[in-house]
Amino acid sequence: MLINKELLPTVDCADFKDGNSKESLAIGQKLIAACRDVGFAYLINTGISQEQIDEIFDWSARLFALPLEAKLKARHPPEGWKHRGYSGVGREQVSQHVFDPDELQAIRTGKFPDFKESFDLGNEESEILLNIWIPEEDLSGFRSHAMKFYNACREFQLSTILPALALGLDLPKDFFYDYHATDSNQLRLLHYPGAPTSVFESGEKGRIGAHTDFGTATLLFQDDCGGLEVESPSQPGVFMPVMPVPGAVVFNIGDFLMRWSNDILKSTLHRVRAPPRKDESRSDGMTKERFSIAYFMGADSDKTIDCLPGCFGPNRPKKYEPINAGDYINRRLNATY
Repeated sequence: MLINKELLPTVDCADFKDGNSKESLAIGQKLIAACRDVGFAYLINTGISQEQIDEIFDWSARLFALPLEAKLKARHPPEGWKHRGYSGVGREQVSQHVFDPDELQAIRTGKFPDFKESFDLGNEESEILLNIWIPEEDLSGFRSHAMKFYNACREFQLSTILPALALGLDLPKDFFYDYHATDSNQLRLLHYPGAPTSVFESGEKGRIGAHTDFGTATLLFQDDCGGLEVESPSQPGVFMPVMPVPGAVVFNIGDFLMRWSNDILKSTLHRVRAPPRKDESRSDGMTKERFSIAYFMGADSDKTIDCLPGCFGPNRPKKYEPINAGDYINRRLNATY
C-alpha cells in the first residue's frame, strides 16, 4: 500500500497570511490534525520555489561528486553533537527506536551501516556550531547557494510552520518564537550511492534504519527515486512508502515536540530503503542513487521546556519532567556517531 494524499494529509500553505485570519487558523488546525494522527504531511505552496529546490539539488550532486580528498577537507568533527561538515559512507549509524531486533543487533556489530554520505550546515552566525565548508577552490559558489536555501527554509519556518503549529494547538501565534530565536537549525544534504540491489536485499547494506527525528520538526525535499517509508499509524512495525509528490515538501514532527505536547502529537518511525527491484529501471542490477535534503528545526539550546499549555490536565497528567533543549538534542546526536 502506498502512502498517498489520502493517507498522508496534504496541507496547502498558500492562504497562511499573517496568522490572524480564519484561513490561517484552519491551516494550523489541519497541520496539528496531521501531527496528531500520522506525524507526517505533504506541504504545498510553501513559498520555497521549485527553482530554488532544483538549484540546491544540483549543488548537492556537484558536492558529492567531488573526490573524497576534497570532501574530507570539510570533515565532520568526531563529536556527534557538532553536526557540521562532511560525513562519509558508513560514518553515521542511526539506531534510535529501531523496532527490528535483528536490525538492531546488526547495527551494534557494525554489519549494517547506513549506506549514505551527508553534509551538514546551519546558522552562519552561531558561535557554538561553526560551519565547516568545502574550500571555494574546490566548489566555488556552493557556500552562498547553500546558505540561500537554508535561509529560505528558515523564513518558511518563521512565517508559517511555527505560527501554524501554535494556532493549531490553540496557543498565541508567536508562542514558539521565543523557543526558536537563535536559529538552532540544520540543513542536511544527503546522498545514497547506487549499489548492487542484492546487497540491500541481503541486509549487507542499508540506507537509513528505522528511527524518529530528534528536534521540533523537519522539512524533507526528495528526488524522484523514492525509498522513504513511514510506519503505519494503525499497524506498528508495518512500513509504507511515501512517494515523492511534485511540488510537495514532506513535513514531520520530532521527538522533542512530541515530548513537549505530552505525546499528543506523534513523532513517527520512518526509514529509507532501496526501491523494490520491480521498480528499478536499470538492467545492470544496480540500485539507483538517491538524493534528499532535510531541514531540521531545533529549539534554542539554552531553553528549558515543560508540557505545552492545553496538553495536560486532571485527566491527562504530565508524562515528562522539564528538560533543557540543548542537553536533550546533544545526547541524541552523540548516540549516532
